Amino acid sequence: MAASVLKVCVVRFGVAAGCRGRLFGENLGQPCRRFSSGRRALHAASVGVVARLRPLHVLLATGSGYLGYSQYGRYKDRELERQGIEVPPRVAHEVQVALYKSIPTRLLSRAWGRLNQVELPTWLRKPVYSLYIWTFGVNMKEAAVEELHHYRNLSEFFRRKLKPQARPVCDSHCVISPSDGKILHFGRVKNCEVEQVKGVTYSLETFLGPHTWTDLNIKKSEDDTGSFQDLLVTKEGNELFHCVIYLAPGDYHCFHSPADWRVAHRRHFPGSLMSVNPGVARWIKELFCHNERVVLSGEWTHGFFSLTAVGATNVGSIRIYFDRELHTNSPRYSKGSFNDFSYISNNNKDGVTMRKGEHLGEFNLGSTIVLLFEAPKDFTFNISAGQKIRFGEALGTMRGTVTDAEKDSEGNV
Repeated sequence: MAASVLKVCVVRFGVAAGCRGRLFGENLGQPCRRFSSGRRALHAASVGVVARLRPLHVLLATGSGYLGYSQYGRYKDRELERQGIEVPPRVAHEVQVALYKSIPTRLLSRAWGRLNQVELPTWLRKPVYSLYIWTFGVNMKEAAVEELHHYRNLSEFFRRKLKPQARPVCDSHCVISPSDGKILHFGRVKNCEVEQVKGVTYSLETFLGPHTWTDLNIKKSEDDTGSFQDLLVTKEGNELFHCVIYLAPGDYHCFHSPADWRVAHRRHFPGSLMSVNPGVARWIKELFCHNERVVLSGEWTHGFFSLTAVGATNVGSIRIYFDRELHTNSPRYSKGSFNDFSYISNNNKDGVTMRKGEHLGEFNLGSTIVLLFEAPKDFTFNISAGQKIRFGEALGTMRGTVTDAEKDSEGNV
């Protein structure tokens, strides 16, 4: 009896144990296995995502985000300006400037220059030039040759000449605009700082280079401890003035003499070729000091006078008609240096005499011209910032010598 009861208990306990085993073993073990397999799948997916991420993808994502943030900031600034609120310029940090300068703009500009020299097939000239005309608003009715098939390559099209009467030269004012363009800034030079646009300045000495000219009649005593600006002012009672003109890609690319003056010295600064459009000029402090430029210095009837042609992206080629020794954007020149050339010691004792309105040089595409000159305190500009101006139109004159014809012309400005 006892044996039979024990056998029944053992059998039932075994069945129950089996049931519990199936219940707890199988049913609990399966979710554990599912959880482990799910974790392995998640890990494998994360590894796959990381493997698929490339440096280019990260760079594009970061750049797109930064560009979007910058555009949003500019949008907010425009909205504030529309409300009449003055917004201070957003000046780039040194790291941003260094990154921009690391772009091989000099090499790209040389490649662009060679591309411009490639002769286009006759059937392709009109479509290419028409697209450029439509994009940048070029007025071909002013060109000496309006027929587009006449220009063999892009370089000839960029350097097209104008009709003789397309740009009459103002005779009543002593200083005229040397080119077509947009007035970025003008006024008196203060504390050796020049404004490239409102609120963003650059150093006068850095821009012109050290005062080592020996071919200008600038007489100062050896113990003179004045500023660099004071060294340029040669006559008592005079002041130093400046004017910045931006040439857009659609503008007439040649520049002319802005006054009657004598060019005595040329200084070439090899440098970067960053964009000089007004937006970048508001963003990068001392932009004109970073870029390649050619400084022509001399004298006019009121003292010191200089014209500086500043290069830009795809505008490494700066040509001065009377200077065949000048070669800009050349790989033999390194950044951070400058090269001097005296027109007095190498040409003649008088330098190069330029008449107001006379052809002086040319750019490829577009760039900037900076005028720095000495004049009496009563010199007055007849322009406004942001104004579109054309070669030959008046920039300013001495208020004490205003004639009736000059007054009439001022009323039309």
